[in-house]
Amino acid sequence: MTLRQWTTPFMIAASLSMSLAHAHADAAHVKAEAAWARASVPGQQASGAFMRLTAEEPLRLVGVESPVAGVAEVHEMKMEGDVMRMRAIEGLDLPKGVAVELKPGGYHVMLQQLKSPLVKDSQVPITLVFKDAKGETSRLSLQVPVRAMAPAAHGGGHAGHSH
Repeated sequence: MTLRQWTTPFMIAASLSMSLAHAHADAAHVKAEAAWARASVPGQQASGAFMRLTAEEPLRLVGVESPVAGVAEVHEMKMEGDVMRMRAIEGLDLPKGVAVELKPGGYHVMLQQLKSPLVKDSQVPITLVFKDAKGETSRLSLQVPVRAMAPAAHGGGHAGHSH
């Protein structure tokens, strides 16, 4: 076996190992707690996902990916005059060490063009995409439980809100 034949698989393995380590390290920069997604019914085209995010360094949530939806976005709901409006936003700042709530009636993950209903007591994969101060991208992949309503400790008073 020549040196080249031996080093190529080694370099591929080393590169793969570094990629896996980087993917694991991404998850360490943000802690996601109390995550849940609202169950949907057949024919419903959209639902929301909610959680509490705490970053270990200043980050910006800039995207969402999920195979269960044709479109996944970060949204905000806010009052404009006496009308509640919902819209996609380009990003959500996560200050270092400050818990940021994604909850019904506020910032949240919007899953649109659902490919199938989100079934209560199942889980949906959601990947959050972040950018740091240097513009480097990282991802946090979650398995989010599907519930009919918010867990009691996570703002259950807003659970009746629908999109």
